[in-house]
Amino acid sequence: MVRTIVIGDIHGALKALRQLLQILHLHEDDLLIFLGDYVDGWSEAAPLISFLIDLDKKYNCIFIKGNHDTWCQSWLGGEEADPVWLFHGGQSTVESYSKLSRPERKKHLAFFERMKLYHTDEQNRLFIHAGFSSMHGPGLETYPSNFYWDRTLWEMALAIDHRIDRDSKFYPKRLLLFREIYIGHTPTLNYDTELPMQACNVWNMDTGAAFGGKLSAMDIDTKRLWQSDFTLSLYPGERGRIR
Repeated sequence: MVRTIVIGDIHGALKALRQLLQILHLHEDDLLIFLGDYVDGWSEAAPLISFLIDLDKKYNCIFIKGNHDTWCQSWLGGEEADPVWLFHGGQSTVESYSKLSRPERKKHLAFFERMKLYHTDEQNRLFIHAGFSSMHGPGLETYPSNFYWDRTLWEMALAIDHRIDRDSKFYPKRLLLFREIYIGHTPTLNYDTELPMQACNVWNMDTGAAFGGKLSAMDIDTKRLWQSDFTLSLYPGERGRIR
């Protein structure tokens, strides 16, 4: 059976991704959907992007763009590095790119540029890094930056979960637009869990790989979960984005 596997925020932890892919035992027809934030944190941001570019040639992959990827894309495109970005993991990404040739950097830039802001499948499931604010859906979003910065969708799902019936007129219209919504962006470590979280029909797959937590993958049809070791154990001596 063809699987659709969603993968949370990686943040430069190539060792965690390699480990995860090994235990997934991928089939050539599997669809891999990455939810963004590939860079910033651990030391292998540039090698990770090279790895993903090669992986895309072997398997069916969809790459969603995250806020950290947007920062990196701007820098690779010639803009001055944002100090906020550098503080929040960007410095490790800049250092990892010091070993790449100019042609390789251009190849990576093109990869960032063709990432999707969001994806919907035939079963009306949405895959997006952060969220959207329009009650009419991401297609009518006023501010596209919400796709990789918004936290209100997740916070709303948490607040509503188990409190208001889905058939109620007070149920949030945004959540009724899709059968399921898969996001990253907000680490579940913030809620004292290293597992993906579900609130209403929203699944949060960011299990804190950037902060020493685990990288997670899930078969969205069966909800079977796979996780790497803690990234803190995979990169001894590094701090990642832990502050």
